[in-house]
Amino acid sequence: MLIIRSLAFNLVFYLSLIVQMIFWTPFYFLSPRHRAWFVPKFWSRTSMWLYDKIAATKSEITGVENLPEGSFILAPKHQSFWDAIAFFPYLDDALYILKRELTWIPFFGWYIMKMRMIPVDRGSRSKALKAVVVATRQEMDRNPRQLIIYPEGTRRPPGAEPSYKYGIVEIYSQLGVPVVPVAHVAGLYWPRRKFLRYPGTIKARFLPPIPPGLGKEEFMQRLIGETEAACDQMLVEAAQAPNPPPMPPTALKRLAELGVAAKT
Repeated sequence: MLIIRSLAFNLVFYLSLIVQMIFWTPFYFLSPRHRAWFVPKFWSRTSMWLYDKIAATKSEITGVENLPEGSFILAPKHQSFWDAIAFFPYLDDALYILKRELTWIPFFGWYIMKMRMIPVDRGSRSKALKAVVVATRQEMDRNPRQLIIYPEGTRRPPGAEPSYKYGIVEIYSQLGVPVVPVAHVAGLYWPRRKFLRYPGTIKARFLPPIPPGLGKEEFMQRLIGETEAACDQMLVEAAQAPNPPPMPPTALKRLAELGVAAKT
């Protein structure tokens, strides 16, 4: 049943993406940008609904009261494709940093550029970081926007040793806006590099914002400490649930460090 549900969801998920991109094209490209945001937000909501109905995985996102008004940085853990789409409905005007090559993809790239995302060229990281800061500041000066940054850069399995990159520290110090950490363990249910979708409830929480103006070291300590503590709590809750998802080796190792025995 797990394989059938997973296969069915994956097929319907990508079919829904294609159908909605085609269906919404006139409205999306003829509408002002702020109104066109309805389309990706609607797609996010329908994707979460399909995930619940087909794969039997609910999404429970709390802490919305911690989202500031205006511009800020959203800093989620990155474990799954789930965390790339689940937060759209909670943001007024999300802003992503992405590889320029993605904007060259017909249709998909046009959708991206409609929302004035920030494309970066491959090459020197320092040059790319400076370009990101300049472009993001320009966007935030034009309209309040919410920059989504994954502090660890790439997807990592639940419970893995933290590997936060310096980029978010520099962007935080240069932009002077709050940072909202986001804790979750979605990788237990929608694992990276696997097509299986495990049933249960994905819990995510917007944590209290870290105010602007902190020193770089203090900011990094708070970001890591607060995010990882909340993720540890969620990992323990998931492991002790009546029907827990399979725990990857990184999660089992972290649970052992926390003195928690996973159910078998």
